[in-house]
This record gives sequence, structure tokens and C-alpha cells, in this order.
Amino acid sequence: MTPRASEAELKPLIPGPVPCDSQCAIFGNGVKKLSGFAVAVEPRKVKTTKPSGQPSHPFVAVSIESSPTDGDWLATEKDGSCARHICKMTDATQEKEPATAPVTSTDDDEMENMSPLKYLVTRIPTLVPPMNPAPNPFKALALLNKQQWLFFLVAFFAWSWDAFDFFTVSLTTSELAEEFDKSVSDITWGITLVLMLRSVGAITFGIAADRWGRKWPFVVNNVLFIVLELGAGFCQTYKQFLACRALFGIAMGGLYGNAAATALEDCPMEARGIVSGLLQQGYAFGYLLATAFARGLVGTTSHGWRPLYWFGACPPVLIIIFRLCLPETQTFQKRQATRAEVTGGVTTSFLSEGKVAVKRHWLLLVYMVLLMAGFNFMSHGSQDLYPTMLENQFGFSKTEVTVTQVVANLGALSGGTLCGWASQIFGRRFSIIVVSIVGGAILYPYTFVTNPRVMAAAYFEQFCVQGAWGVIPIHLMELSPGAIRTFVVGTSYQLGNLVSSASSTIESTIGERFPLPPTEEGKHRYEYGKVICIFMGCVYAYTIIATFFGPERLGRNFDVAHDSDMAEVTAHRGMTEGNSGSDAEKGTTQHGN
Repeated sequence: MTPRASEAELKPLIPGPVPCDSQCAIFGNGVKKLSGFAVAVEPRKVKTTKPSGQPSHPFVAVSIESSPTDGDWLATEKDGSCARHICKMTDATQEKEPATAPVTSTDDDEMENMSPLKYLVTRIPTLVPPMNPAPNPFKALALLNKQQWLFFLVAFFAWSWDAFDFFTVSLTTSELAEEFDKSVSDITWGITLVLMLRSVGAITFGIAADRWGRKWPFVVNNVLFIVLELGAGFCQTYKQFLACRALFGIAMGGLYGNAAATALEDCPMEARGIVSGLLQQGYAFGYLLATAFARGLVGTTSHGWRPLYWFGACPPVLIIIFRLCLPETQTFQKRQATRAEVTGGVTTSFLSEGKVAVKRHWLLLVYMVLLMAGFNFMSHGSQDLYPTMLENQFGFSKTEVTVTQVVANLGALSGGTLCGWASQIFGRRFSIIVVSIVGGAILYPYTFVTNPRVMAAAYFEQFCVQGAWGVIPIHLMELSPGAIRTFVVGTSYQLGNLVSSASSTIESTIGERFPLPPTEEGKHRYEYGKVICIFMGCVYAYTIIATFFGPERLGRNFDVAHDSDMAEVTAHRGMTEGNSGSDAEKGTTQHGN
């Protein structure tokens, strides 16, 4: 328990009133220790009126903001106006800060509080790399304790298998078309439906995870994976197959935000970048697994393509058991305990937080969707039509196409990990912009080298594409309002994915306008490489511009004690008397809300 400090021990550094803002957390009838507060002081007996217009009574407000240089805030109200003093913590309350604490972003709440002109002026200064001292990647990973490692691993395995299940359709398109007597384009509707409905899952499971915790929505997600993969493997008609894949899209969309929150909420600040990069590359890892198992399971038995889907339903059982053995993240436990102390209980607090977050940060939420549209165009534009280009335009065999794809995904794995780690040193925006510029420079060999040496270009192009992506999980987490973090991360990602879902159709349609001489067998050929190169050049330009003009909150504290939205809720709703009966471990309270 943090020692209490008397008023005499708090020496004001800046006397006099300053403008009041939402950082003030108001307590009625004296001071009550709130979870995460560094210091509590004895109340001043001042008769005044709350900002909400409630009856006057003695109270003191202690902000949830603190810093290693200025210490804690002590705020009181006099004559109806907020008088704030910056107070230095005494030795009894001062928390020890590491000597090489990373430089955190000062780019906080600018989209909500700055004028447009002032915001634009700050884009270049805030892009300067902070050059945070960071351990090498192995030492950074060593900072994770046992529980943090387990949270990361369960999130990584779930995200990887999510990708595995998604790619089962693209790897069995020909077999499915033959089974259901449909064209390949008809079968690809199974892929399109997944992309279209992922946003529904992100919204549904995101809200559930932010209200009830990360654990049980995560488990339900994986139960749905089991049921729907088994169902797809037993489908006898085309309509049954489409129905299974549509429902799978909802389940798939619900996992990303939850996986990011599970892996990163409790992660040490110095390790956030590399953990973010590793987590994101679970998608590439899932593709590699799907490719390998498709080789071994598809067409090797009398059941044709079905064993791949049946097998896909098995690992989620182990992932569910794994997650059931772990508690809620500590960050979520603290938030639930704080919600339980707000007048009205957990549900009322959650709804109030959500309203405040949307009202204050709506422009930021729109920006995140636009940013993720660019990133999803980047991945789909560089990957979806690439195998077709290798086979149709360059005449690669199926084996050569597979090997090139595997090499490209190895580049993705290494790029995401290293660039995610580098973003901890150079900043999120700077890292994304630099790696996007390099990726644009490699586009020509990536799309115009017509022999197997293109594998080298494929490796480095996907190194850059997924290198930029490696920064995304932690970048989205740091930008998102704490109360609806899972919802915002998942929904912005999936809405961006929905916008970009037509990228392969756009490229193939334009590519058909550039015909090449047909093969000796009379097969039509098209210059897809030129189209991919031009398309990706535009996408890189868009992504660089969007990142440059966007905000960054490098090193943001995820704890509820540093959430200004929660401070505003507690200021207006007040706190309950005594112990609210919160159960931090279970994330529930005795209120029954």
C-alpha cells in the first residue's frame, strides 16, 4: 500500500490557480484511495460545488496523472474554480524510476485539443526519432516475466491459427470448385464473405472483451473456430460452405483486437516494439503452416480437401485450455476494480467511459480506420495477385511459386520482428515511413525480375511490407482509448481490411488491359507486374502521407491510473463509499452489474 502524505509534506512548485481539466478526479466526503493512485492526501475542509452541479461538500481531487519529474498532482476547488498545484512527492511516496527511462511521446490528445494549423506545424518536430536507449532484442524479450510470456504465446498461437484457418480456402480453391461444381470465382466468394463480416466480429467481440474481460471472449472465439472449421469440412453443398465461411468471418474478426490486448497490455515498455512485431507475424507464420499442411493433407486421402479443415479444428482445443489456465491481464483487472468504485457500478462506468471516449476521440478513430485501409491495401496489393503474376506472366512452375512465397514470408517474419523492435528506438511513425520508402524502392525488382532471382526481391519487399505491419499492433494500442481498447484496435483493423478487400480485383481487372503474347498452349497472359508496381507505389505514398500527418503516443501508459477518460467519468459520477467489493482477479464486483 502506498504511504499517505500529509499536505505539509507536499511542497507546491507552481502556486496559484491554473485552468481545470479532466485530469481532476473528484471524491466526495473526503479522500478515498483509488486503484493506481500514487498518493492520497488529507482533505481540505472547503465548502464548494462540484462541476456537475451536485450539492456542495468538502472534498479534494487527486489526479491520476504523474510523472517522474513533476510528481503527483494535488487539485482542490475554491470558490467554484479549480486551483491546481504541482506537488513534488516526498521520499515516502516517490516511486523509483529507471535511470534510462525511455522517452515517451508528447504527442498526447493533440487531435482533440489543438487547432488544425498548430497540429500541422507539430508533424515534423514530433517525427524526430527519440533515440530511446533500448536493449538488444534478446535482452528486451528477457524483460518479460513468466505470465507476460504466457500471455504473448497464447495470443501468438491464436492469431497464427486464425490465419491458418483463413488460408485454407485459398489453398484449396481448385479442389473446392471441383467438389461443388462451381467456378474458381464462385469459390473465392468464401474469401470475400470472410473479409466482409470480420468487422461484425471485431465490434461484437471487442465490446465484450472491453466490458467482461479478455479471457472469455477469447475462449468463445476459439470455440467458434472449432465448430466452423469442422462444419466446413463436412459441407455437402456450396451454400453450406458459404454459410460456414460467413460465420467464420465473424469469429476471425473478433480475435485480432483481443490478441493484441492480451499480448501487449502488460508488456514491459522497453519490449513493446519487438513483442508487437512478433505478434503481427503470427499471420505470416499461420500462412506457412497452412502451406505445409496443405501439401501433406490435401489430395493424399480419399477425402480430398476435407482433412485440412478437420485438422484445422484441432489446435484451437489446446489454445482454449492454454487460455483457461491464465488470468485476466493485470491492466484489465485494475480497470475493473476502478470501475467497481464508480457510483453506479461496473456496467455504468463502462458505458460512461465509452461515451466519453467516442466524444473526445472520434476524429482519432476515423484516422485509425483510414490508416489501416492503407496498410491493408499494402499487404493485399503486394501479396494477393503475386502468385498469379509469377505463374501467368513469368511462367513459374507451381513448385517455384511455392518456394518464392515461402521465401517472401520468411522475409515478412524477420522484417516484422526487427522493425517492431526498431520502432521502440526511433518511434512508430518514423519507422513506418522509413521502411515504406525502402519498400517502394524495391518494387521494380519485385515485379520485373523474371527469373528465380526474384526470390531475393520478394524476401526484402515483404520484409518492408510486414516490417511496417510489425509496428501496427502496439501503435494502435497506444493510440486507442483505454476503455474501449480492444474494440478500437480490432474494428479499425477490420474496417481497413474491408476497404481494401477489392485490391486483388482492382489489380486483376487493370492487368487485363495489358495483354502479353499467349503461351504455346494458347493461354492468355497479362502484364500483372506493371500493375502491381504502379498500384503499390500509390499505396506506399498514401501510407507515408497518412502516417506523417497522424499522431503518435510512444510509451503511453496503459494503466487505468493514467487514463484521462476514466478521470472524467469519476469526476462527474463520483465514487462509492467504502470498499465496493471488487474482485480484481475475476474482474467482477458484488454489484452484479
